[in-house]
Amino acid sequence: MMDHLAHFWHVLLATGLDVLPIVLIIVVFQVGVLRRPLPHLRRQLIGFSYVLLGLTFFLVGLDEALFPLGEIMAQQLTAPSVIGANTANSWTAYLWVYVFAATIGFATTVAEPALIAVSIKAHEVSGGAINVWGLRMAVAIGVAIGIALGVFRIVSGIPLQYFIISGYILVVIQTAYAPRSIIALAYDSGGVTTSTVTVPLVTALGLGLASNVPGRSPMLDGFGLIAFASLIPIITVMGYAQLGQWRAHRKARQSDKLTGE
Repeated sequence: MMDHLAHFWHVLLATGLDVLPIVLIIVVFQVGVLRRPLPHLRRQLIGFSYVLLGLTFFLVGLDEALFPLGEIMAQQLTAPSVIGANTANSWTAYLWVYVFAATIGFATTVAEPALIAVSIKAHEVSGGAINVWGLRMAVAIGVAIGIALGVFRIVSGIPLQYFIISGYILVVIQTAYAPRSIIALAYDSGGVTTSTVTVPLVTALGLGLASNVPGRSPMLDGFGLIAFASLIPIITVMGYAQLGQWRAHRKARQSDKLTGE
């Protein structure tokens, strides 16, 4: 118990030092540049305390739960009893690792607070044209595909740049044909997936996987999953919009034919 309290206190102090520059910048601009007192000082101090405690609990939770969980799952899924001792060097032996990576990517993205906020705002600004669940599903499917593809990259040992360069070439091509109203949102959707829920578990999974796959290095191969989680959702969101546009045009052509008849 004392070890946990000491760890919590250490993280609390470290978090306070990390947040302090942000507070100083706000105070300097408010008092020195705008020359106005801080409004609702008592409320802001209480809110800052909540933020500090929340960040501390979150970081402690990462150390105590999410990081170990990702590493343990990677270790168990790559055990010889699961993949077979004689097939450890074949990428086809890691089927359950790909399935786990896709499902964990999908689940963490659906629960991602940043994505929920962006989806709601996009729905409001578009006047209801952008469906909240449709956007969240498109992003979640993209993250699922991306993390599964990133896991395949770790297992197979194919250089990361081949995937990333090819992916962004596809993004550039899609950008030329996708509806203009979805392009900026699609690029933002790729960024909001790499937030508080997704990053810790996915990073731990990549490091644990690279530590247990023969011939892989945690430093060289363990990172890169977040790049996939940011890239593929851009493709799926623009694809979702292009599919909707195609269906709308098809429906309009059918209506024109019926009217012409």
